[in-house]
Parts: sequence; C-alpha cells; structure tokens
Amino acid sequence: MNKEPTKDLTKDLTKDLTKGNPQKVLWAFCLPMFGSIIFQQLYNIADSLVAGKFIGENALAAVGNSYNITLIFIAFAFGCNMGCSVIVSQLFGAKDYARMKTAVYTTLIASAVLCVTLMLAGFLSCDVLLRLMKTQEAILADSALYLDIYILGLPFLLFYNIATGIFSALGDSKTPFLFLAFSSTTNIMVDILFVVTLQMGIAGVAWATFLCQGISCIFSVLLVLKRLAKIELPATNAKVTKTTVFSWDLLQKILTIAIPSVLQQSFISIGNILVQGCINSFGVSTAAGYSAAIKLNNLVITSFTTIGNGMSNFSAQNIGAKTYARVKEGFRAGLKLVWTLCIPLCLLYLCLGKYLLLLFMDQSSVKALQTGQQFLWIVSPFYLVIAAKLISDGVLRGAGAMKQFMAATFTDLILRVALAFVLSAAMRSATGIWLSWPIGWCLGTVLSLLFYKKGYWNRTGD
Repeated sequence: MNKEPTKDLTKDLTKDLTKGNPQKVLWAFCLPMFGSIIFQQLYNIADSLVAGKFIGENALAAVGNSYNITLIFIAFAFGCNMGCSVIVSQLFGAKDYARMKTAVYTTLIASAVLCVTLMLAGFLSCDVLLRLMKTQEAILADSALYLDIYILGLPFLLFYNIATGIFSALGDSKTPFLFLAFSSTTNIMVDILFVVTLQMGIAGVAWATFLCQGISCIFSVLLVLKRLAKIELPATNAKVTKTTVFSWDLLQKILTIAIPSVLQQSFISIGNILVQGCINSFGVSTAAGYSAAIKLNNLVITSFTTIGNGMSNFSAQNIGAKTYARVKEGFRAGLKLVWTLCIPLCLLYLCLGKYLLLLFMDQSSVKALQTGQQFLWIVSPFYLVIAAKLISDGVLRGAGAMKQFMAATFTDLILRVALAFVLSAAMRSATGIWLSWPIGWCLGTVLSLLFYKKGYWNRTGD
C-alpha cells in the first residue's frame, strides 16, 4: 500500500534518468529536445523568411536588428527555465516530491513578478537600445513596432519556457516537442496569412508569433499543473504531504542557478547588440546578410544548447541520486550525440549555404548574399568545438558549479566582442567580426572542459 503512489508517480508521467543504459537514456531524452528546438527556431526563422521574401530587404534587416534585443528577454526566460529545471531535477532524483512541487509553484509566482518588471523595462528602454545599435533610420520604425508587439507577448514566452523546463526535469522531452511542432508550423501559416493575405506588414509577423506562442503557453502550463496534481507522495512521507505554495529557501536555490544563466544569456545579448552596432556601420545589405546567416547559425547553436540543457537535467537527476559514474557516462554519450549531429549540419552550410540564404532574400541582394555566405564559411567548421563546450557546460550547470560555468562563458563572450571591434577595424571589413566567433569559442571550450575534468563527479567513486 505504501509503494503504490510511487509506482503511479512515474508511470506515463515522468522518466527517471538515473536508471538504464546512460547513452540510450540520454539519447532518447535529448533527441526530442533537439526536435523541439528546431521547431522553436522556426518561429524567428519564419519571421525573417516572410519579412525578407514578402516585405523586403529592409524588413529582413529590421527583424534581425530587433532579434538582438529580444534575446535579452529570452535570456530571462532561459534563466527561469534552467533554475526551475535543475532544482526540480535534483529533487526528483532524490525522490523529494513535496519540495519538488513547491519549487515549481515558487518559480511560477516569482516569474509573474519578473514578467511585469521586464515588460515595463522593455517599453521604456527599447528605443534607447535601438539607437545604441546605430539602427538606420530606414528600419528604425519597423524595428520599434516589432519589439512593441513582442514585449506584449512576454508572459507567454516566460511561462512557456518554465513549463518546458518542468517537463524536462521530470524526464519528459516528448510533450514540449509535440507542442512546438504544432505551434511553429501554425506560426508559419499565420505569418503568411497576416503578411501576404491581410497585408499587415512587419506587424503581421509579430502578431503571428504572439498568437501562436500564446496558445502554446496556455496549454503547456495547464498540462503542467494537471500533471503535478496527479503526482502523489508515498504514504511513508505522510508528515509532509501538504505541499507549500512558496518557499524562500527553494527560491534562493533556484536563483543560484537562474541568475548565472540569465547573466550568461543577457551578456551574450548585450554583446550581440554591441556587435550589431559594428555590423550596422557597414550598411543595410551587410546587416541583412548577417540577419539571415545568424538565423541559420542560431538554429544550430540553440539546438546544441538545448541538448546541453538535457545534459543538465540528466546530470542533476543523477547527482541528486548520487550516481556519479552515470554523469561521466552521460557526458561521453552527449559528446557522441552532438558530434553526430554536427558533421552533416556543418557540411550543409558549407556546401549549400547559398541556397539556404536564398530562402530569406532574392538573387538581386548580391552583397547581402555574399555576406551571409562568408559568415557561414568561417563559423560553421567550428561547430564541433562549441558543441563540446555546451555539453560540458550542461554538466557544470546540472551540478550547480555556476562559477566555473560563468568563467568559461564570459571568457568566450568578452573575447568575441572585443575581437569583433579590433579585427573589423584592422581589416576594414565585416570579415574581422566573423573571425571573432571561432577564436572565442575555442578558448571558452578549453576552459569549460578543464572545469569539467576537475569536477567532484570525476573524483568520486560510485
């Protein structure tokens, strides 16, 4: 009688990542996450594709220009996702289900307060940031309009990311995949409806994302709450069956993971804003070419980052269960997975990059097309390097080793931003900006791997 609730807990609701062959478990968990992020990236790719093809080069540049500011908001959503996900994973691995549910409710409450703050800050500061990026007058109004609508949808962005983090923490990567497959496919169709049929211009692109992401958010949060309601505590834990709605102690633990993750992503976004200013100084065509190429690049990097997040969930559950040997096995399995995905993607961009860029622009945009191709040729061969960093970062974050995680990340970021200005000035072309990517990635990867090797999971027997 005492064991029955625990059986029901994991049946069809969760996946215990502390059992089974580590490689099979990790791959089965991460591959749907990889599929999910491909669909999630279709949101912004669809915006750029529709803007470039059906509105014009200026609209493509405006969406790309705005994207660097939206990344700041995405950074906060990512931090909430990781803070909740890592702590919930650790508590799930330790089978502390009462505090696990409290951690979820605490995250939802704290995130609501954060959301209001971000929306106010966004409406007040976006114009300043657009000017800081040296946004050309030709695309300033469209960039501002796109951002205003985007900010209205921040609650959907924030709570959707929290919901996917909870699903992942419970070992369920398939549910977010199904939500994203539906919503991103719908987003493309609504983009075309609003822009081509209803002639709404760049506002149509933004409202399409708002609508589709909103529907996904509402359904995913409702499903999370329904799933949590079905999770019951074993009778042996009868003294703690009453789950508290908010815990300052758990909020502190969540923030310990969330704040470094937010800072990481935020500083990357700020760095991108500074770099975008440098890119904009070379003209609208260079900005448009970069806008298309960076979408393709981010599709790959964000996909590997998501697998790194899966590595965090895997590591956190096993660290919570004190099965340290599985962390090391999982790391090796994670490397095999990302490198297996890296090779075809790298070859695709090197050989067929021009045709992928033509999805966003016409043959007549000669300079923009050349810019995008050059970026992909310089950056894509180094995907193998950055993929290794993102997997080791995942272990560091899952273990709560945030100082080491931050050190590797900020070294990469600071070097990339500094070199973008130095090399572009020395070479008097945007080529210097593109070269800063692989240099920063290489140094950041070396540091991250060194920190992983020194981790306590490598010194502790299991």
